[in-house]
Order: sequence, then C-alpha cells, then structure tokens
Amino acid sequence: MAVAVDSLSRRFEALRPHLNERQRRLWLGAEARELGPGGAGVVAAAVGVAADTVRRGRAELDDPAPAPVGSSRKAGGGRKRAEAHDPALVAALEQLVDPDSRGDPMSPLRWTSKSTRTLATALRERGHQVSEFVVRRLLKALGYSLQANVKTADGRQHPDRDAQFGYLNDQVKAHQDEGCPVISVDTKKKELIGNYRNSGREWQPTGDPTQVNVYDFIDTDLGKAIPYGVYDLAANTGWVGVGTDHDTSAFAVATIARWWDAVGQGAYPGAGKLLITADGGGSNGSRTRLWKTELAALAARTGLTITVCHLPPGTSKWSRGRDRPHGRPPARIPTCGTTASGSCLRFWLRSARSGRDASHGLAGATELRICPSAPR
Repeated sequence: MAVAVDSLSRRFEALRPHLNERQRRLWLGAEARELGPGGAGVVAAAVGVAADTVRRGRAELDDPAPAPVGSSRKAGGGRKRAEAHDPALVAALEQLVDPDSRGDPMSPLRWTSKSTRTLATALRERGHQVSEFVVRRLLKALGYSLQANVKTADGRQHPDRDAQFGYLNDQVKAHQDEGCPVISVDTKKKELIGNYRNSGREWQPTGDPTQVNVYDFIDTDLGKAIPYGVYDLAANTGWVGVGTDHDTSAFAVATIARWWDAVGQGAYPGAGKLLITADGGGSNGSRTRLWKTELAALAARTGLTITVCHLPPGTSKWSRGRDRPHGRPPARIPTCGTTASGSCLRFWLRSARSGRDASHGLAGATELRICPSAPR
C-alpha cells in the first residue's frame, strides 16, 4: 500500500500543473474508485486534499449532467452575489446615482462626490452590507461609467446669430475679392519666462529629460511672455508678437502694425483696406476705447481703411486665428525660454528687438513669423 501511495503522489504532482479544478477532482475520484472501499481517504492523504473533494470527484464521474466544457463547476455554484441576498440593493444604488435624485434635498449624495467609496458608505448607512467592489460591479452592470463634464449648453442664442455670421462672411469675401488683407487676431496663452515645465515632448537621450523648476512661481526678474497672434486668412500665415509686460490695446495694435510693415504691405501692394476679425474681449475688445484710438492712429499713418468685425459673444472659439499658431510642441523661443508649438506650422525666430515703453506691453518684444511651408 505504501508503494501505491507514493506512486499516486508522484503521478498527481506530475499532472497537477496541467489540470484545472474539475479535472483534478475527476482524476482523484477515478483513483479512489480503483482502490475500492476506503480509497477516498487513501487518495486524500497521499495528495494532501480533503477527502470530501475526492468523494465529489468520484460522484461526478457518474453524473448524467456534467458541467459544460471549460467550466470547473456547475451553474449556480459558489457564493451568491450581494444583489441576490439583498433584492433592494440595486434600487437603492440607482436612487443614489440617478440624475433625477441630485435635486432631491433628502438625497445624501446631493453635495458629495459619487465615488464608489462614498456610494458604499451611503448604502451601508441605509442597511445594505456592500463593498466598493460590489458597487463598482453593479454600476457597470447598470450602464454607468466615469465621465467628466461636457460643455454642450451654449446658453441663450441670439435670434440674429446666423445673420451675424453671414454678415462677417460677406465682409471677408468682399475684402478678399478686392485683394485686401483679412486678418484674425487674438491673445494667446500667457507663458512664464524661465525654466518651467511646459506640455509636450521632445527627443532627448534616454533617461536624461530636461530639468525644470518644481514650482511654477513667476520670476520677478524675467516676468512672463504674452503672445499676440495675427493670422492672415488668405495666405494661411501668421505673425506672433510676444510682449513681456501687459496685454494692452497698444500692444495689440502695435503687433498688427509690425505685421503690416514687415509682411502685409509687401503681400498686398496697393491695398487700401484692412479687415480685422477678433473676439469681443481682452485688449481687442469691442468696448475698449484705447483699441479704437490706436487703430485710428494706425489708419492715419498707413492710409488704410480699417474695418473691425467682432465675433458675437460666446463664439470666439470659431475665430480662425484662435489656435492656428499653437498646436504640437516643441519649438524653442530662445528669448523667452518657453515652448511654442505648431500643428501644421513651423516656427523660427525672426528678430528680437525692444519696442515702445514697457507700460505699453512692448518691452523686449519678440516677433515670430509663422508659415506652413518653412524649410526643414
């Protein structure tokens, strides 16, 4: 018998890694049947399993309805799920997370986050014994998922909104048909000047990333960069003036003037008109008196008839020049030490010169020319 027990133990250790739970039970049951009465105890002692496991395997050999292929247990086996023990659990969970219950003053989660931990705690307070894992499983089964807020509510729509954009479109076409420039202007995201972290990636030796400051506190000596973009709709090119003081109307118009002197005047010889499209706020806002005064001075100096078309409130995202000069990094601006970016546009530094008084936002201004056909 001792030899048989040793042989049984060796065979089991050899086959064990290749058998699933049900196959192990069936094999043990078959060995016990061959040993006859008392075989279940001998097999259990030889391989180190419970005798009841061997008996169940022996009984499954004669089962007329075996478990499905690939399954180790019959359907219905194992511990029952929480919702089976507590039929009211699912309804209580839906009451907590249902959007209609958010306005209910009796809802305990009206002013709290809907994390699985918070939901589980609220359910336990209502007498339902449940864990975070069960709450997560039930939420997925009910069709819920983690979602962020989506900006879809535009607010009130002006009854003449379509007519407003139609007028802007007609103005643009009329100026372009006459061979006059049409530009879109906007202030870009302000950047801290110095060794700061910026979004995006660039090729570096493995394990040697660029070291930057831990905290993004402004450097009182270097200040910040304020890019103001001018996008030429017809030529699909842009001009960015980077100020280091304030985003003022004087700075905005000075950037337009520099674009005209350096690019626009040569690209549109003989043009007598200039159309500017812009959003209604900031340094080029529709209610900013200095913006109008500076444009009047520019018109007097250049002889241009300048027309400004402001986009209706809440529609600045449709501005053609809003994101054109910014996109995929990296492209360094040595003067500022920040990272500019362009999705289809290449950047290169044209000049770095001091402009007007710092109070006008032009001290140490840096100009960049942007063009989609820049050489590699």
